[in-house]
Amino acid sequence: MARLPSPRTLLPLSLLVIFLLALPLCLLAGDDQQVNAPSPVPDGSASAMDLEEQGDALRAQKRYLDSLDFYSAAIAKHPTALLWNKEGMAYLFLQKYPEATKCFDRAIKKDKKAPEGYNNRGYMEQKDRNYNKAIKYYQKALALHPNDAVFHYNMGSSYFGKHEYELAAQQYRAAYVLDPDIFNRVSRIGVMAQSGSPEDRAAFSFMVAKMYAQAGDFDRSIEYLRKAMEEGYKDIKKVYTDSEFATLRTDKRFEELMSQRPQPIP
Repeated sequence: MARLPSPRTLLPLSLLVIFLLALPLCLLAGDDQQVNAPSPVPDGSASAMDLEEQGDALRAQKRYLDSLDFYSAAIAKHPTALLWNKEGMAYLFLQKYPEATKCFDRAIKKDKKAPEGYNNRGYMEQKDRNYNKAIKYYQKALALHPNDAVFHYNMGSSYFGKHEYELAAQQYRAAYVLDPDIFNRVSRIGVMAQSGSPEDRAAFSFMVAKMYAQAGDFDRSIEYLRKAMEEGYKDIKKVYTDSEFATLRTDKRFEELMSQRPQPIP
């Protein structure tokens, strides 16, 4: 049985947007601001770096409106692609999509060699199910940084949205080789977004289970098989015929799971 190459460690990126198929985007404006916390005012004498750091701290507290004040003040002093991306992310969490798109466009214009802007811009297209446009942005991001697990993952998600499953699987495999935790990890400054129907999410879980089984990671394969069944995957019997599951089928946990037959969760 063919096995995936050994995973390599991926250096942290400055800005990532991850599309996970299993969970919906849930960014409620009412949770963004701490009710009793007074809004800080940017210090006009502070450096752009200090303002950026304060903006980061506020965004980490989900005080997105306040973080925008500091990012804007930092941009006024020293505009960079990274700052435009961060401001765009704050708008994104506030569900102010036109403003977020403008920020990502400005990031690209400011530095055409910075891949994060293309990646984030691709998200805006994928959010609207403009998968072909999203893929073009991801291709530009990967051309600049081909060893980025997140970019491969995002492109795979767009192919998945188009129901081009083989192309999606190729990108997901590339992402897994670079980062074995990619399917469980969420960037600390990224977002989660729903893509596709419940049937698509069930098919995604089954695809991930197959990938983990092929890689010999049976714990996670079992986990995603269970998810696929709970999400109502209709072709679960393929687990008995697909070659990627051949070794997993000898595992007692597999036998137990299949005998339990978890029922779809409404």
